[in-house]
Amino acid sequence: MDTCADHVVLVNESDEAIGTAAKLEAHRRGLLHRAFSIFVIDDTGKLLLQRRAASKYHSGGLWANTCCGHPRQHEKIDVAANRRLREEMGFSCDLRHVGIFLYREPVGSGLIEHEIDHLFVGTFSGTPEANPDEVCEWDRVAVSAVVQRLFESPDEFTAWFRAAFSHVTPYLPGQPL
Repeated sequence: MDTCADHVVLVNESDEAIGTAAKLEAHRRGLLHRAFSIFVIDDTGKLLLQRRAASKYHSGGLWANTCCGHPRQHEKIDVAANRRLREEMGFSCDLRHVGIFLYREPVGSGLIEHEIDHLFVGTFSGTPEANPDEVCEWDRVAVSAVVQRLFESPDEFTAWFRAAFSHVTPYLPGQPL
């Protein structure tokens, strides 16, 4: 069993590592930790969304960005993002780091996401081979349609997607800066 995968890197508000904690404990206590969110768009300008598997310990069945996760202790954030994209969605692509933001949101069942979230964007037009333990469905959606869905049905999306989307939209290929 990979115990590194069961832990998150705790950070201060300057994104400096200050320790580790078990992932579930960090979410129960709302401890600030490092994370990343990946947004992949295809060559027609559609955003690749995933719907989280119902079996996930939080936010199961909700729509999210292409991939997200936590780096392991001593793992570079870009290496972690590429690793997780392969594990979760079954493909690789060039990723560009476009920003960082901090958020704190309840995610149900008494759990709290409190993250410094590193944002990555990439382009991929192939067919994902999503891991069914992580993803129950995926779809490609025009950015304008995502905006409309977020307005009409925000509860269909994960807390971090709602928080990250406006930060990353200007960096998606084909979107105005």
